[in-house]
Amino acid sequence: MLPLTADLFTLFLAGGPAFMILITLLFIGLFFASWKAPAWVKEIGIGALVVGVFGTLLGFLQAADAIQSLPGDVDQCVIAGGIKVALVPVLYGLVVYFVSLILRVVNKPRI
Repeated sequence: MLPLTADLFTLFLAGGPAFMILITLLFIGLFFASWKAPAWVKEIGIGALVVGVFGTLLGFLQAADAIQSLPGDVDQCVIAGGIKVALVPVLYGLVVYFVSLILRVVNKPRI
């Protein structure tokens, strides 16, 4: 169990702590909203997705700057690593959005 936790923490930090913490706060707010203000669940999920996409685009921009500053040819492993790190926030945002959709379905009034 410990290696999985360490891997998730490493991914959390690699995805950019600012964006990952913001998405986590939206994730926590999602559960409060499903309890107190169910109408906001979808909007909070969309907000998490937007923050994840913004974090990914900023990660791609930083990776492109790092690749541009390297002299000569760039190894494919460096490019793949940059893409991997850049995709972490959008994946986390998608998970939060998916949970918001599930909570929205669960909270819908029955017919």
